[in-house]
Amino acid sequence: MDTETLPPPPRETANPAPQRPANSVRRTTSIDVSWPDGIEGQRLVIGAARDVVTPVGGGTPHTMAEGSYRARLKEDKTITAIESDPAPEGLSQLVGARAGGHLRMLLREVMPDLIAKTHPLYLVLDDLSGAALVSAFAWSQWYPDWAEKLRQRIGEEEHDKMMSQRVNVCWGLQEGHSGVQPGGPPKNVADADAGDVRNPEDPHGWHGLSEHEGPGFRRARRIDVTRDEAAGLLRIDSAFQDSAAKPDGGRIAIHEYLVRATADLKTQELLTLEPEARILPFSECPGAIANTQRLVGRKLPDIRDEVLAQLRGPEGCTHLNDALRALADVPELMAELQA
Repeated sequence: MDTETLPPPPRETANPAPQRPANSVRRTTSIDVSWPDGIEGQRLVIGAARDVVTPVGGGTPHTMAEGSYRARLKEDKTITAIESDPAPEGLSQLVGARAGGHLRMLLREVMPDLIAKTHPLYLVLDDLSGAALVSAFAWSQWYPDWAEKLRQRIGEEEHDKMMSQRVNVCWGLQEGHSGVQPGGPPKNVADADAGDVRNPEDPHGWHGLSEHEGPGFRRARRIDVTRDEAAGLLRIDSAFQDSAAKPDGGRIAIHEYLVRATADLKTQELLTLEPEARILPFSECPGAIANTQRLVGRKLPDIRDEVLAQLRGPEGCTHLNDALRALADVPELMAELQA
């Protein structure tokens, strides 16, 4: 494949977040990853989440629920320590687990009450796997030879194994696509400015974000939910972004999607689904959007399982799937809104 002839991937952020609508509920979550002990030290992962309701008349929201955690992870993504507020039963059982697909299964096993309550803390715990997978990209912004240093540190054999395991894990990394070619994707793609998720016109629109010096990664999410009684609809506007800190103080975006959807107020059936690719690494990545229409007609509470069943591996995008799975919590968020 001649990767130089491919169209460039989408590279424009939608940030900052829109101002909160009146009579709406907003969930914001963030995961910040840093390396206080250097590149060979353990990662420090700080997760935070908050649900707020904005009154019918607009203005300052009131907090429904919030949560946070601090965790340390080894380079192989094994959790060595974790503490959280609130501290759900079963939290200690995460120590020794690796942040990956099996961690999500473990969360469902040891924290059923947290999931049943759709507490926002669960979303940032569930997101730990995806954030851990992508976060090492942050070092590339500080050390141009980071990829070669990684190869030297883990060894040629282990590096080749790691790269081969990427093939067909998602739509963008399908066999034959530019992201898994020996020469890599096109080199003439400009960096994508991540902007700032926080809107200066809406100081209450986001929870406090963790800040630190040096290489760092952030996964930030927003979900806005409003009721349209006249149309009998539940309206959803959400955003998902992975970004990394730059030495100049800015941020470069790695992945960014918007997801807009409507659902029936009474049946909770998903009626429309409109994902929008804003920033993605490879030219083929936006092709994953078409398959998301398989979810239309499904019930919102079932979306987590439906995404896993319908959009597994190269049928979907790992990051878009994460954005979609979070829609399962919308019915509980909706319950806080005034009819």
